[in-house]
Amino acid sequence: MIAIEKKLNKYSVDEFRKASDAIIQTASFLNSKGWTPATSSNFSHVMGDSLCAITVSGKHKGRLTPDDIMVVDFDGVPVDEKKPSAETLLHTTLYQWNGEIGAVLHTHSINSTILSRLIDQPYWQIEGYELQKAFAGIITHESSIKIPIFDNTQDIPCLAQEVITYLNGGNPCWAYLIRGHGVYTWGRDMDSALRHLEAIEYLMECELEMIKITGRR
Repeated sequence: MIAIEKKLNKYSVDEFRKASDAIIQTASFLNSKGWTPATSSNFSHVMGDSLCAITVSGKHKGRLTPDDIMVVDFDGVPVDEKKPSAETLLHTTLYQWNGEIGAVLHTHSINSTILSRLIDQPYWQIEGYELQKAFAGIITHESSIKIPIFDNTQDIPCLAQEVITYLNGGNPCWAYLIRGHGVYTWGRDMDSALRHLEAIEYLMECELEMIKITGRR
């Protein structure tokens, strides 16, 4: 309890309100797009240097309230008595990896679930699309972008390590897919993370349409 109180003292009510409002508004929008079926998906927003607000486990993302948001440290340890998502570590390891990341979004859209199963390679290569420029740092459709695809597993610490090992390889990255599961995206703030998510959803839909038309994968 003492450790929890010390962590709680590191942020203000205003910080939590700002982070939870951003999560709730974004979650409502993503639910309206059909990307967060049932009680799936999870979202987080940084709070200071070592804490983040994150959705609790098992809540419908179209009907979130501040009570459905909790605070954890960057090791994924809760600072209150609420139950975090099982995938909390996939958020917090990103914050540890890059201090400029301000928000992380994880959804279970049909596009991400199906495309990740159709591609046999460990990555999805994107090129030739104008909307690639929605990703931070990309200035031309002629760029070739690789979005890594990781096999689904219930061993979250192992998956988190796979992700960080890939990211430490120095490849530009704004998102990754989990096969048959969904997509993770992030950005310097919630708006950037949402822009990256909308862009990758559009590009996945384009790829799936191309597969229907051409039969190629």
